[in-house]
Amino acid sequence: MNKKYTYIWVSLIILIFGIIVIPRIVERIKTGSIVELDRMNVSKEQQKLSYIKLNGKKRRVPEFQFVNQDSLLISDKDYLGKVYLVEFFFTSCPSICPIMTKNLVTLQNHFGYNSNFGVASFTITPQYDTPKVLKTYAEKYGITDMDWHLMTGDRDAIYDLANGGFNIFAAEMPDAPGGFEHSGLFALVDKEGYLRSRLDDFGNPIVYYRGAISEEMGENREGEKEQISMLKEDIKKLLEE
Repeated sequence: MNKKYTYIWVSLIILIFGIIVIPRIVERIKTGSIVELDRMNVSKEQQKLSYIKLNGKKRRVPEFQFVNQDSLLISDKDYLGKVYLVEFFFTSCPSICPIMTKNLVTLQNHFGYNSNFGVASFTITPQYDTPKVLKTYAEKYGITDMDWHLMTGDRDAIYDLANGGFNIFAAEMPDAPGGFEHSGLFALVDKEGYLRSRLDDFGNPIVYYRGAISEEMGENREGEKEQISMLKEDIKKLLEE
């Protein structure tokens, strides 16, 4: 008799579980609200930015030293203690550079010339982009932040910095608009000189941010979403660290 009642109670428990719990699980599957890993359950606003790693080591900004639009010698050491963005561009670019620059100006204005925020812009046509040319370009686009340096110098050193140091593609290509090709990406650097980024939906660092799509555009022809609004959030996080 005892075994019989035990079986009855177990059956009742299983029946109740099926009636109450299983429909809830099915509903959560339909709505996509199944519990995920703790890291993925933290909202994007709460997530700490990831370090970009290579062979298990956090990647630092490579050493560099170039002349800026005011003919001043600027190095990576000048950016220590600041959160900053890195880009590669050229002043005669007829395609994505104007959009990239306007996006950076938007970020410059958004952070109200915060003394701990800066931008490092490296020209990939240093043979044309002299300090004087860079100065004119800065005035044209409203670049006024004292910590936004547009830099020029040895061509090979700049290309090594882009392709080897940051892994942000830049190359001379006669068939490309303006004769040069580059990725249009921004790298985000923290106050200690480490490369940082937020995580994607799979928990992996996005590494770089799209710089050639404005908030107003929303997305490009390929359906890629703008990431300037994302950068506003992530720069703020690093400034507050």
